[in-house]
Amino acid sequence: MAEIIRREFIYFWYYFDLQFRQIFWYWVMGMALGSLVSVFGKEKIHALFAGMRDKRIGVLGLVPASLLGIASPLCMYGTIPIAASFAEKGMREDWIAAFVMSSILLNPQLLFYSAALGPAALVIRFTVCFLCGIAAGVCVRLFFRNKTFFFNFSGFGETANRDTDPNPVLRFLKNFGRNIKATGLYFLTGIILSALFQRYVPENAFADLFVNNRSFGLLMAATIGVPLYMCGGGTIPLLMSWLDKGMSMGQAASFMLTGPATKITNLGAVKIVLGLKHFIFYLVFTILFALASGFLVDYVFRIT
Repeated sequence: MAEIIRREFIYFWYYFDLQFRQIFWYWVMGMALGSLVSVFGKEKIHALFAGMRDKRIGVLGLVPASLLGIASPLCMYGTIPIAASFAEKGMREDWIAAFVMSSILLNPQLLFYSAALGPAALVIRFTVCFLCGIAAGVCVRLFFRNKTFFFNFSGFGETANRDTDPNPVLRFLKNFGRNIKATGLYFLTGIILSALFQRYVPENAFADLFVNNRSFGLLMAATIGVPLYMCGGGTIPLLMSWLDKGMSMGQAASFMLTGPATKITNLGAVKIVLGLKHFIFYLVFTILFALASGFLVDYVFRIT
C-alpha cells in the first residue's frame, strides 16, 4: 500500500509541477496588471463611461460600454455599486447592461491569465466577451426599452475606495497582496484538479464527452461551467488540460462564458439587482449566447 501511495504521489507531483511552472508567471503578471489598473486606472475608466451619459450615439454606445466593462478591474460586488451610481446619474440602461455584462465575464487580470491558453484562445475569449456585452445591451434595448426599469439598484451605493495609501508604491503592493489572498487558493485548487484530471480521467472517457460528439460536448462545456467555475485563475489549468486532450475551441469559449456569468457568488448579486423575472432572462440569454458562440467558433475553425 505504501508503495502504491508513493507511486501515485510521484505521478501527481509530476503533473502538478508541470502545470504550476506553465501557469505561475501568467498568474503573477495577471495579478500585477490587475493591481496596476485598479490602483492607477480604475477611476479614469469609470470616468470615461460616466462621461458618455450625455452623448447622443444611441446603440453605438454599446461598443465603448462593453470595452470599458472589460477594462474595469472590479469584481461583481464592486461593479454593481458603480453601475448603481451610473444609473443614478441617468445613464442609459442598455449601456449599463453592456458594461455590467462584459465586466462580469472578463477583466484585465483574467485576460492576461488567458494568454497561458495560447493566442487563439486569448483572442476568442476577448471577442466573445466583448460581443456578449454588446448583445446584452441590445436585448435590454429591444425588449425592455418601453417597460419598467431592467435594473433595481435601490440600496446600493459606491463602496469605499481601499486604495488610499498616499504612497503609490505601497498602494500598489497592498492591492497586489489582496489579489494574492483573493486568488491564491483558487489558483492552487485549479492546478490540483488539473493534475488529478490528467492522472485519473481516461482519454477515451474525455473523448466520448467532448471530442467524438462535438455538439453534445458543446452543451456539456456550457453546462459544466456552472458548477466548476471557481475564479478565472483557477479554471485556466483545467482549460489547458482539456484543450490538450481534445476539447474544441468553441467548447472552451462556451465554458469561458457560462462560467463567470453563472458563478454562484455572481448569481447572488445579479439576482438582487434584476429580480426573478429579469434574472431568468439573464440565465437564458447567457446559455443561448454561450452555445451560439461555441457553434460559431467551431464553425470558423473548421473552415479555416
